[in-house]
Amino acid sequence: MTDLATTDAKPPAGAGPGSGTGSDTAPLTRAIRSGLDRLRAFDRRRPLVWDAVVTAFWTVAAVLDYTSGGWRTVARDVTAPESLVLLMSLCFSLPLLLRRRHPMAVLLLMAPVSLLNVWTGAVVQAALLQLIPAFQIALRFPLRRLAAAGLVLCAPVAAGAARIPGIWDQQLVSYLWGFVFVALLGIAVRTRRDYTEALVERAHRLEHERDQQARLAAAAERTRIAREMHDIIGHNLSVITGLADGGAYAAAKSPERAAQALDAIGTTSRQALSELRRLLGVLRDDHPDADRAPQPTLDDLAPLIERVRRAGLPVHLESHGEPGHPTPLTPGRQLTVYRVVQESLTNTLKHASPPTDAPLSATVTLTYTPTHVEARITDTGTGTHTRTDAQDTPAPTPAQGIMGMRERAALYNGTIQAGPLPAHGGWHIHLRLPLEDHPQ
Repeated sequence: MTDLATTDAKPPAGAGPGSGTGSDTAPLTRAIRSGLDRLRAFDRRRPLVWDAVVTAFWTVAAVLDYTSGGWRTVARDVTAPESLVLLMSLCFSLPLLLRRRHPMAVLLLMAPVSLLNVWTGAVVQAALLQLIPAFQIALRFPLRRLAAAGLVLCAPVAAGAARIPGIWDQQLVSYLWGFVFVALLGIAVRTRRDYTEALVERAHRLEHERDQQARLAAAAERTRIAREMHDIIGHNLSVITGLADGGAYAAAKSPERAAQALDAIGTTSRQALSELRRLLGVLRDDHPDADRAPQPTLDDLAPLIERVRRAGLPVHLESHGEPGHPTPLTPGRQLTVYRVVQESLTNTLKHASPPTDAPLSATVTLTYTPTHVEARITDTGTGTHTRTDAQDTPAPTPAQGIMGMRERAALYNGTIQAGPLPAHGGWHIHLRLPLEDHPQ
């Protein structure tokens, strides 16, 4: 019963007037609730301190019952040794220190003492402290465990009735009523606590869904703006290209027209730059946890593969040709290659099953040509239809990873081919990305 202050749960904020937290709540109720909340907070921070305080309180009460002779008023046999009465009082009170961590063990430890208490006729009142671990069992454990606790609590009294006549109507009935009371109280407190936790969880889930819907709406609006700005910036850059070509042609014959072309290029480029800044301002991410690290390049492939190896997937890296010769890869194309390799290896780690005859492994092959860069990622895993939604097996969700790879490759007129390897099983991803000066 003493643990009620520490087992009841705090209701969620903003629960409304009916919850007892509104502004119309009586001052006394608010003061009591505030005190209980502070007590629960202290118990969460210092559970051992609270357990020690409760145990010390009931130990002192049990010792005072012994020293004042109060136990004699209810005892059946006042000739019981006083040292035994003191020992039984301590055995009923000191184990309460573990009542929350091991309530059933505490109740089992008190059971022999309870039998001795009734058998000797001392009937110390400290025996009622058995109801405290019984309350903890009702608060935390299933009903089957609670029924076992009731049996452990009442069986010693029933056994003692065989020796002391008339104990049924005084001791056993009081034990039964006390157990029923603490059992119902524990179940009620647990039900209210579970209900409150469900309300808090639901509120958090609704808040998360609201934030997610807001982010999705913002992303959709940014996508729409990006499509509109793409047309504007693309038109301006086309005009700049045409003016630059015309100015270069007219520079030898008509310097005045070349100067006009340069002036038009400057005006158009400033307009394009202004539109680009506006676009980036709309699409920027101001989240405090946003990643500020530089975007990875081809130089970061080796550390990526090393991390995958440490995760348990043997990866072999092959490279053919010289990167950046004669045309260097732009940072965007390097990022595309990196992300495709990263997504492919991640899919292998998450979804591929090792074959029966050999361990799971993967191979990354990079090929550089004067016009293209190619990345081929293969693995020896099985169960590939669960990874990328193969055509012959419908999956409940679309292959988001493959779709994202294709979108990245499409930005640079590249292509992605993905599918199973029929020869020996496994899966392959093939990226073909043209260089900037050689569009496909």
